[in-house]
Amino acid sequence: MRKISAVLAASLAVAAASPALAQEVNSTFTGPRVEALVGYDISRAGSTVDNDVNEDDDESIDGLLYGVGVGYDIAMGGAVVGIEGEWTDGTAKTEFTPSGDFEGFGLGRVETGRDLYVGVRAGILATPTTLVYVKGGYTNARFNVLATDGETQLSQNFDTDGWRLGAGAEMALAENMFVKAEYRYSNYSEGELDFEADVPDSERFGIDTDRHQFVVGVGIRF
Repeated sequence: MRKISAVLAASLAVAAASPALAQEVNSTFTGPRVEALVGYDISRAGSTVDNDVNEDDDESIDGLLYGVGVGYDIAMGGAVVGIEGEWTDGTAKTEFTPSGDFEGFGLGRVETGRDLYVGVRAGILATPTTLVYVKGGYTNARFNVLATDGETQLSQNFDTDGWRLGAGAEMALAENMFVKAEYRYSNYSEGELDFEADVPDSERFGIDTDRHQFVVGVGIRF
């Protein structure tokens, strides 16, 4: 009888401790967060506007990506769901190759500008301190036009709308600090000319631009 009572007592203790343990693990990935982001950014012509005539023109631009992100996560057992947003910018711009080929990837001579993103993510706990996740949402990217007559810079930009999918892993370094790494693919199918002067934006037009980003981040939770 005493052994049975001891087993029952131990079982009740484990059952009572399990929710607390789950809450303790999940709290690592729960609540608001803010993060700094840096990575490698590649924009290139989509399949419908590839230039197959000149094989020397890769029709892509690449450079450094940097920015900040915010989010809010909710843990549900071994799963985590959340919403997030980002502001990023970059250094990529079109260039002429040594052979004189122009890398315009369908938008002309431009450089990457600010990129706004809002979306959701969902993941599972691979370990108590490691979250693997997928993400998706809406992205609005700006490409700044590079044009001048030697005296005046053309004040005109492309604002493009698209969608983004990605996957990554986040690791808790401490109770309120984390690092993460992820890959994101974006496709932009619509754009408009954004005039900085008192001139209405252009009508929306179709484009086909792909974007690949490899990003790492470090952040804190509150």
